[in-house]
Amino acid sequence: MPIVQSSYDVKASLQAVAEFHHSTQVLRRLTPPPVIVQIHRAEPLAEGSQSEFTMWFGPIPVRWLAVHSQVDPLSGFTDTQARGLLKRWVHTHGWAAEGENLTRLTDRVVYEHSTGWRGLLSRLLFAPPLLRLMFFYRRLVIRKALESS
Repeated sequence: MPIVQSSYDVKASLQAVAEFHHSTQVLRRLTPPPVIVQIHRAEPLAEGSQSEFTMWFGPIPVRWLAVHSQVDPLSGFTDTQARGLLKRWVHTHGWAAEGENLTRLTDRVVYEHSTGWRGLLSRLLFAPPLLRLMFFYRRLVIRKALESS
């Protein structure tokens, strides 16, 4: 199964990073254009909480249901696709203090494509270079939000 991972430091406290990720609107902020996220339901981040949304890749809608697990306010959480385009998607968001005002963030996605037309579409929309671009965009957004405050 393909794995894409990204790690970087943010000049912000562990508490600030954790609070940023606990917003029910964070997915919208962290999704790079031109993809548009339409949130249908977003429960507050907790063990077993769910987020249901549609990602619009231009005219192509991709409906998604994510279930959160391993939620620890000071170290991260995992979201697992319960319903969506891919056969499997497990995204672990982690953070750890590197100092008083420095936090290391790590994203790790393990995924598997479906077969047939769904697999063809997921290979186009969730190719490794596009996932790395998404992580790069998220790094910029998080740093801008947390390092400027």
